[in-house]
Amino acid sequence: MRLLTFIENDERRLGALVGAQVIDLAALLAAERPGARLFSDMRELIEQGPEFWSRLDAALARTDLTFFARQLDRLKLDAPVRPSKIIAIGQNYYDHVREQNAAMPDRPIVFTKFPTTIIGPGDEIRWEPALSDKIDWEAELAVVIGRTARRVRSEDAYGYVFGYTVANDVTARDIQRADGQWVRGKSLDTFCPLGPWIVTRDEIPEPHGLPIRTHVNGQVMQNSHTDQLIFRVPMLIEFLSRAFTLLPGDVILTGTPPGVGAFRNPPVFLQDGDVVTVEVEGIGSLTNPCRAEVV
Repeated sequence: MRLLTFIENDERRLGALVGAQVIDLAALLAAERPGARLFSDMRELIEQGPEFWSRLDAALARTDLTFFARQLDRLKLDAPVRPSKIIAIGQNYYDHVREQNAAMPDRPIVFTKFPTTIIGPGDEIRWEPALSDKIDWEAELAVVIGRTARRVRSEDAYGYVFGYTVANDVTARDIQRADGQWVRGKSLDTFCPLGPWIVTRDEIPEPHGLPIRTHVNGQVMQNSHTDQLIFRVPMLIEFLSRAFTLLPGDVILTGTPPGVGAFRNPPVFLQDGDVVTVEVEGIGSLTNPCRAEVV
């Protein structure tokens, strides 16, 4: 399944992408099971677990969906999920570490981005130039957790994955370097575009075989492959869940490949009016305009 959140009449609604149409899940479930509880939040849907997901998948397969359909190109999409926490991994691509002439990490480098960073497809990435003028892009494969995970072994880790989406780990490089740690420079409002939808795990049995790219104003800036990940998804889930509990809907950003602006010669950073697209093949692409705010 490809599950998304869309906005209709100023309300968030859950949808499933079927071809070029979005199926309104609340309307579908109400018709399937009158009186059933309806969900408008992706975390609630994820929390229902595999039996519910299977029923939903079956309903999408057997039902005449015409009555519940919306045209994708007419909808405003939101970020597909609003997680309780966003956990991010730094320097996790072999080719990205090499472009920095850095030593390969011997364990995952972990930081966080605040939930207030999240925006959806088409929303503006915004920043105050007086605060930072070195705004960088980072295309990332994002893992969405499907059930509560604590002290999970790597061999069991995929059983805790709900699906995958695309993220842009937008970064204020000057703040990141000045602070000596990464949270503030990674957590300015709007600095985590997420979407356009979640592709459930059954559709991507192997997440380490996916091309990943960034375009800025149509120019390719990053072009790599998730087989370059140093610490792979199962190991990350084991490593993280040994330290803290992962909840349904939590998002893990797995790192970015080479081609970020900071390590270009000369460096290149996002400017007011730029348009940045990050994509992971097999999942989708996520486009956001950029705006420098003078306050």
